[in-house]
Amino acid sequence: MKQLPKRARGFTLLEIVIVLIILGTIMAFVAPKIFGNLEKANQARAKANILQLEGQLELLKLEAGRYPTSQEGLAALLSKPGGMEKWNGPYVKDPALLKDPWGNDYRYAQPGTNKAFDIISLGADGKEGGEGENKDVTN
Repeated sequence: MKQLPKRARGFTLLEIVIVLIILGTIMAFVAPKIFGNLEKANQARAKANILQLEGQLELLKLEAGRYPTSQEGLAALLSKPGGMEKWNGPYVKDPALLKDPWGNDYRYAQPGTNKAFDIISLGADGKEGGEGENKDVTN
């Protein structure tokens, strides 16, 4: 059997295991930072989406004379609800904007608790309350 030159040989099992251990150690320190920032980014994106939806609802009210009811919901930004003759939409081009960063629908209530309407994201868990990425985001 012909022996290959030293440079042409592959890695030994020990070398591969050592590299995997080093990569695992690095990921143990880096992963929490990455996922912590992802959590903050999703919260910020939810807040930005809510602000954008607020603006579109204000525009709808200016044109149509009223906000959508709770039953009509945010879908009124996409398609004309009954009884809204001056609707001039769609006010949202991308239906994905009506879902929060975790894929859940935003909750819309009109009238709101302290405002004309409330828009709420229930966070990653889709349940009321919570902390961290499960924290609710409201307008």
